[in-house]
Amino acid sequence: MDRVVKLASQKAVVIFSTSSCCMSHAIKILFQDQGVSLTVHELDRDSRGGEMEKALRRLGCNPTVPAVFIGGRFVGSTNVVMTLHLNGSLKMMLKDAGALWL
Repeated sequence: MDRVVKLASQKAVVIFSTSSCCMSHAIKILFQDQGVSLTVHELDRDSRGGEMEKALRRLGCNPTVPAVFIGGRFVGSTNVVMTLHLNGSLKMMLKDAGALWL
């Protein structure tokens, strides 16, 4: 769990993903289209990916990918992120975390 928390706090936006997950891909594109610099950790390409997936479950990530962290804080998965985007809250969260300048 320490590894996930440490990785999640190293950048303003961190996404834990798997390379074959279409929802993870959609979330990455959402952030990239807004000009957000993000860090992506592909669990299926990391030798410790299984451990990180278990840690994400313990943190309350269900499903485990995509798991989006903004400002070091777990935000949620696809449904939560898309809801925040549609109601306009996501931009403010990104701005507050220093990931987006408006």
